[in-house]
Amino acid sequence: MSDWIPVKQARLAESSGRPCEIRGWVRTRRDSKGGFSFIEINDGSSLGNLQVVAPAELDNYAGEIQRLTAGCSVVVRGELQASPAKGQATELHASAVRVLGWADPETYPLQKKRHSFEKLREWAHLRTRTNTLGAVMRVRDQICQSIHRFFHENGFLYVNTPIITASDCEGAGEMFRVTTLDLERLAKSGGPVDFSFDFFDKPTFLTVSGQLEGETYATSLGRIYTFGPTFRAENSNTSRHLAEFWMIEPEAAFFDLADNMQLAEQFLKQVFSECLQCCEEDMAFFDQRIEKGKIDQIRGVIDKPFEHMTYTEAIKVLETSGQKFDYDIAWGSDLQAEHERYLTEQHVGGPLILTDYPSTIKPFYMRVSDDEKTVAAMDVLVPGVGEIIGGSQREERLDVLRKRMAEQSLSEDEYGWYVDLRKYGTVPHAGFGLGLERAVQYVTGMANIRDVIPFPRTPGSAEF
Repeated sequence: MSDWIPVKQARLAESSGRPCEIRGWVRTRRDSKGGFSFIEINDGSSLGNLQVVAPAELDNYAGEIQRLTAGCSVVVRGELQASPAKGQATELHASAVRVLGWADPETYPLQKKRHSFEKLREWAHLRTRTNTLGAVMRVRDQICQSIHRFFHENGFLYVNTPIITASDCEGAGEMFRVTTLDLERLAKSGGPVDFSFDFFDKPTFLTVSGQLEGETYATSLGRIYTFGPTFRAENSNTSRHLAEFWMIEPEAAFFDLADNMQLAEQFLKQVFSECLQCCEEDMAFFDQRIEKGKIDQIRGVIDKPFEHMTYTEAIKVLETSGQKFDYDIAWGSDLQAEHERYLTEQHVGGPLILTDYPSTIKPFYMRVSDDEKTVAAMDVLVPGVGEIIGGSQREERLDVLRKRMAEQSLSEDEYGWYVDLRKYGTVPHAGFGLGLERAVQYVTGMANIRDVIPFPRTPGSAEF
């Protein structure tokens, strides 16, 4: 219907005086002694509700309207009028209220009281009806829209890389196997697995990254990006890890590490800026209710130039900081979150890009530096979380790539297609990865990453 409008639009002052219809779910209802009811309606389009004033003269006032409880779905027709109440520009004076679906107050779990986020995960199919989770999903959507817009504006082609793969991009081996074999029969047989009977005739897995496949398209189409689900069979039950999550991975031919760093900085600044601009109400909610100072922290990332520091320089800073860390600091070991946060929050006081990591702690595809000890890798650190982006210039030299693969016991037969990219018209190229959920968690200030994805997948949990 042309006059059916979202609650977000109905709440605007300029909508006053307009006849309209709204459709949504009841948050609360209270009855006045003056012979009418106030009903708070939300349809998910905004954080705030629209107040409906339903008079007792309506035909179904006693039979239905006064029975409305949280969770009921309704269609309301009437006229929007300027509201005398503080904190709302308009209210809808109802001429008709139609109930679409009832919600039994004895069993509907989202009553008007505070529930822990942990408890809400048990009701993942209903939890987005709460203020916090609804706001999270609107911010998540905005970030996704901004990501696509940024890359399209900068000449990147959107490429869908496979979810099922035979390649282990990270080399950690923490991959979910994909098979159609009868596991019970295999367990009883006691013999080795014959993959010729499996669907793909070889061991296959859920992807941990679309990067390697993305490189094949970057080295023919120039600039591409992937945006899709990735999987890690890492038995880690923390507030920062998921078994299934979404990754954004741009890859650009003729880019070196400096180009890659510039792209990452521009990318984060634009995505965060659009989030503050387009989700103003939701971001104010997170700043007030979830993490005070969050908006100023994000503005710091937007407004400040990203500082640069090598891994070696960072180790020296940490060693001379006088700070006590839970994890030891030594050249050649990976930095932990506490180290990264010290560097970005206390030493620099803003966003920081670390470069030139030891080759021994990085994957085979990263370009080896002239010192033959480090690689052209980068991690982008931001206050509040530490690393938010990881990337590198890729190794484009055939002989060096083969040497690195041999060092990490990778078979050229299995990665022959990847080696071919260096045989036939090789070019310098670079890219990075951003975990969508990490970005949403950072922007919203949510403490647990399981609360920024619709249906979290974690060790021992695959509900819904």
